[in-house]
Amino acid sequence: MPTPPKTGRPAKRARNSSPRSAPNAIAVLTQDHRDVEHLFSTFEGLGPRAHKRREATVHKIIESLSQHAAVEETVFYPAVRAMVPGADDDILEALEEHHVVKWTLSEMSSMQSEDERFAAKVTVLIETVRHHVREEEGELFPKVRNSLSRQQLVELGVQLVAAKADAPTRPHPRSPDSPPGNLIANAVVAPLDAASNLVGAVANKVRSAAS
Repeated sequence: MPTPPKTGRPAKRARNSSPRSAPNAIAVLTQDHRDVEHLFSTFEGLGPRAHKRREATVHKIIESLSQHAAVEETVFYPAVRAMVPGADDDILEALEEHHVVKWTLSEMSSMQSEDERFAAKVTVLIETVRHHVREEEGELFPKVRNSLSRQQLVELGVQLVAAKADAPTRPHPRSPDSPPGNLIANAVVAPLDAASNLVGAVANKVRSAAS
């Protein structure tokens, strides 16, 4: 039988047109946790004399955790408090843990690998974040899954991905950690972080070329 003539291009399926193809909020945050854990393992595998690699890894840790904390505080936590019964205590504890982590990150950002307390501070940070992740994935995430529909989780995931694109890449422990204050603060500091990172990258290239 002859093939029917083509009458035009078939319509393409819209990207993320179904909940199964869109990012799920729990999956987005869990992947963040895995990415940070990989950085932790990388740092733990470096020797004390691998100064440049240790500092580069810590820089990535600071950037990743700063962005992750920002999107949780601006998008995920407020939504959970509004939609998940009985989650207030979990969120308040998580915010306090974020506060401790951000102060530690801010101290780490001004340290060098040769500093006496550099490795100790990173170790304490890693232990704190691993504890936070265990509680979040073991206690908070199951409550969220049980309370929100698949569509709600997808919509929240889309918001998280969008928020990460404009999230601060440095810790700001003095800034508000809940809306609307954190939304305003993030809009101000995120461009400044990006500019500061660019200046730092150029300075590092100059130092490498001169050494």
